[in-house]
Amino acid sequence: VFFHNYQSRAINVRMAEISNQFRIIANHLVTNNYLQDMSSEAINAELEQLSNLYDGRVLIINGNFKVMKDTYGISEGKTIISEEVIRCFRGQDSSRYNKEEGYIEMTIPIGENTTENWNVGEAELLEEQNPVKGVMLTSVSTDGIAMTSSVLSRRGFLVELLMGIVIVGMSLGISYLLIKPFSKVTKAIGEVREGLRTDALSVPDYEETEHIVTAFNQVLSRMRVLDESRQEFVSNVSHELKTPLTSMKVLADSLLMQEDVPLELYQEFMADIAAEIDRENKIITDLLSLVKLDKTKGELNISAVDINELLELIMKRLRPIAAKQDVELTLESVRPVTAEVDEVKLTLAFSNLVENAVKYNREHGFVHVTVDADHQFFTLQVADSGIGIPESDYEHIFERFYRVDKSHSREIGGTGLGLAITRSVILMHRGAISVQSKEGEGTTFTVRIPLNYQSN
Repeated sequence: VFFHNYQSRAINVRMAEISNQFRIIANHLVTNNYLQDMSSEAINAELEQLSNLYDGRVLIINGNFKVMKDTYGISEGKTIISEEVIRCFRGQDSSRYNKEEGYIEMTIPIGENTTENWNVGEAELLEEQNPVKGVMLTSVSTDGIAMTSSVLSRRGFLVELLMGIVIVGMSLGISYLLIKPFSKVTKAIGEVREGLRTDALSVPDYEETEHIVTAFNQVLSRMRVLDESRQEFVSNVSHELKTPLTSMKVLADSLLMQEDVPLELYQEFMADIAAEIDRENKIITDLLSLVKLDKTKGELNISAVDINELLELIMKRLRPIAAKQDVELTLESVRPVTAEVDEVKLTLAFSNLVENAVKYNREHGFVHVTVDADHQFFTLQVADSGIGIPESDYEHIFERFYRVDKSHSREIGGTGLGLAITRSVILMHRGAISVQSKEGEGTTFTVRIPLNYQSN
């Protein structure tokens, strides 16, 4: 744009300059009556000087369209008839720039008061007011302007190249400075992946890196919690599985160390070993159930289930267990409830709640199950008259292998996984579970699940 504007400006200035000079010459021609007497050496010298100065050619044409003077000396005596010349004889001078050939062509009328009509192409002079006696036709080369433009273009290219190098260098430097904080984050992520970093990261260079680092530290904190939970889970599983095996080994070694073991003692020890095997089997079964739930989160076989009928079946199956402990087991259906649930998984969850209420109850106690619903959710309450749960343990009872009373749990064969399984199933159904309890008086678990399953 710069060079184009320069060239256009230079052409316009050259055209204005030539027009001024040759109008002065045209006025001199009229004053010296050059068209009738071409012997004036001063005029001829002036024409030659201007021709050489502007590297151009000047033709003087009389009223008969005959070339009277040619600074090149090759067209004198010839006749020239062109649109520009004819229009000039009518008082309309013209000028044009031929970019391809590289010259400016201009026609200037020779007549009285020539210097008063310098607006090119605007005034049409009438013969009776300003008779045109001849025409000055000039062609001026623009090679000088083109050469200057070429030199400026080459220098401009060098400037552009230098600027480009500087801009690229600055861009690389600035990019390095901008990316450096992100490189720290990338390095930290790699260290976490390799297990070489556990502490929080701090990169306060930019607001963006602060947001990324905050999210990174949150993920890192969550990973530490999960890792600690995994280690604790593995430790608990190892301990829970090892305990029955240790008991069985002690019982078996006791039998092997004695000779002539009485039948009654032998039967007692074998009964204890069978009980430990059942306990081991229960732990493994619950573990498999929990792992299966973790793997199939979101994989629910949803169907319309009669919740009242489902609870009747659960109560029927658990009544013999309740009868052994003399625990009264009752079901209260406030209204018929049908919901979109996974029947198998929900049966497992509800069975765990009711079975725990029976196992952790006192003799001659009760377990009261209530089912109700509104237009959006159905609610299940399992209330018992058992040993109760301390308020400080509320937030831990749904953790895997957590027991409120470990000694009592072992006596009744608890694994510490039942409530974890129950909570996982309820959350899969987009539901919620809460607990209220008082030590020595009983516990009430409340489950709230949507009637219509929502996948999102």
